[in-house]
Parts: sequence; C-alpha cells; structure tokens
Amino acid sequence: MSSMAAFAVAPQVQSTGLRRPETRDFSRTPSRGQPLVNGYVDEDDGTTTFAVTSMAATFAVAGALRWRKNRRTPALRAGGGPSTAVVITPQETYQELLDKSEYLRDQAPLKTFHAAFMGGAYVGMAGLLSLVIGGNVTHEFINQKAIFAALFPINLLLVLQTGGQLFTGNSATMAIGVFEGKVTAKQLLRNWGIAYIGNICGCLLIDAVARYTGLFTAGAAEMAVHTVLKKCGSTFGQTVVKGIMCNWLVCMAVWLCTMAKDLTGKMVGVWFPISMFIAIGFEHSVANMFILPAGIFSGAPLSWADIFLKNLIPVTIGNALAGAFVVGGGMSFAFGKLGKKEAKKVVEKEEAEE
Repeated sequence: MSSMAAFAVAPQVQSTGLRRPETRDFSRTPSRGQPLVNGYVDEDDGTTTFAVTSMAATFAVAGALRWRKNRRTPALRAGGGPSTAVVITPQETYQELLDKSEYLRDQAPLKTFHAAFMGGAYVGMAGLLSLVIGGNVTHEFINQKAIFAALFPINLLLVLQTGGQLFTGNSATMAIGVFEGKVTAKQLLRNWGIAYIGNICGCLLIDAVARYTGLFTAGAAEMAVHTVLKKCGSTFGQTVVKGIMCNWLVCMAVWLCTMAKDLTGKMVGVWFPISMFIAIGFEHSVANMFILPAGIFSGAPLSWADIFLKNLIPVTIGNALAGAFVVGGGMSFAFGKLGKKEAKKVVEKEEAEE
C-alpha cells in the first residue's frame, strides 16, 4: 500500500461547506477516536447513516406495499379459497431447484452462454453503480463498503427475475441435480464452464463501457484500486475460505428468492444475504470478474496474472465447494436422497438390533 501513499481529493470550496483539498495517506496512524479500517482513515462524514437509512427506507416501502396487497386480499374462508401464503415450504423450494437443474441440464449451450452473459452484465452494472456512488460520496473505506452493501444486491434480483445465470448460483443448483441422480457430473461441468465464461464476458463488457465513457475516474477509481489491492492481499487458503463463506450466503439468497412468491419477498430474500457477504468481506468470483479489471483499468499496480493467481482462482475454488457441498449436498441431506439414504441406514440398523 506504500506505493499508493497519496490520493488527491477534488477541490472543495470553503463557502459551500465542503472541506479544502487534502492529501490522503493510507499509511498514516489513526488519531484518537478514528479507528484504522482496512488501512484507511477518515472522519465520520455521515455516509454510513446514509447507507443504512437508504436500506431501511427500501424495506419500509416494500413492507408497506405488501401490507397494502394483503389488505386487499379476501380472507381465506373455511372450506376452500386461494392460498394467501407468501412463501413456499423448504421441501417445495428444494423441488423447485431440482426442477431447475433439469432445465439447465437440457438447455442448449448457446442459451446458457447468453443467460450467463446477461447475468455477468447485471453484476457489472451493480458493481459500477456501487463504485460510482460509494467512491464519490465518501472517501472513508468503511462507509464506501456500507454503500456497496446497500446497492450491490440489485444484481441478483435482476439475474433471477430475467432468467440470467451465475456460476455461483449454478454451482448449487446443478449439484442438487447430481445428488438426486438427475444430472451427470459431465453435464454439471459443462454448465459450470459455459456459465463461468459467459459471466466473465458480461462483466468485461461493463468494464469496457465504463472505461470508454470515463467512469473509472475520481472517487470511483480510488475505491476500485483500494478494493482490488485488498482483495489480492490475502493468502491462497484465506481467499478459498472467503470464497466458501461467500457462496454459502449467495446460494441462500437464491434459496430465499425461490421460496418467495412475490417480488417484495424476493427482494428481501436477496438483499440481506448479499449485503451480509459484502459487509463482512467475503469473496464472490463473478463480482470479482468486474471489480478486479476495474481496479487494473483504474491504475492498480497489479498484473492480470496477479488477479487470477491471488484472487480469482482461489475464490472460484471456494465458491464451487460451497455451492456443491455446503448448500447442494447439505440441502440434499435435509430434503433429498442423501437424507433418505441416511434414514434408511438407521432403520436397517434398528431392525438388525431387534
């Protein structure tokens, strides 16, 4: 970080109530009352409150809309009538994902690539939104992270509601199909590979658009560089574990979105797990397909080999492990064949003892 010692802040006029130009040093020691956060120190400028307030307002509006809808829904009469449930059961959710794995299994490769390309583009758009807003509203990294966590989850809602695909979500969906005997390992790897390539292409398109239009400048560029340097600063093993924890949460966001029957519920189901992994600092391979090139285009002192070896490869490994075994295997044990096999063994053991 010493090579990134100083960043110039755009001129700010005293008469408008803004601060004067200053030089920001990542290596300086924090003063009393200013904790060192990821190597970045700044005074509180109220943007954390802004981010939290924005999220609270979003869910307040969503809750009001749901209340209004439920108020207009006729009460369920005894003896019949439409269901007023706003979510399906976990068992039904598992069946929905199993059905989806069969759909993805039979999908033409070009259709899979198109869906993945669009999914990558939506992730890139949400990442760009978060950089442009977070990087220019505040220069304190913890506040930038809060804004990123508040804005970025829109990508998964766009992906899931338009038929897009992400490698991270497919890692669990296709694994469920394998555990249930509906998908072969070869079909799983084919889907993963096509989705991964499509996601990269979609993210790079948004990177290219942002670079061409001059959006990787000022605070957005500063935030991109700082983020990428931090992402490439952990050991291989640490990054793998961050990838595991991240995709565990991402796949749970997909699970909750699948459970919900209306758009309000899907939005809530997506927002919290995605915000959670960003705020904690876990690693998402598809998000990084946008963020890492953005950092290089913004001037980060890293090579393309660095971002692959120090981040994208270990993160991809971690994401795949979480999707296939933590979520895919875990849900199969809870609601599918893996759990039935275990239950059968217990019954056979009890009968043998008798």
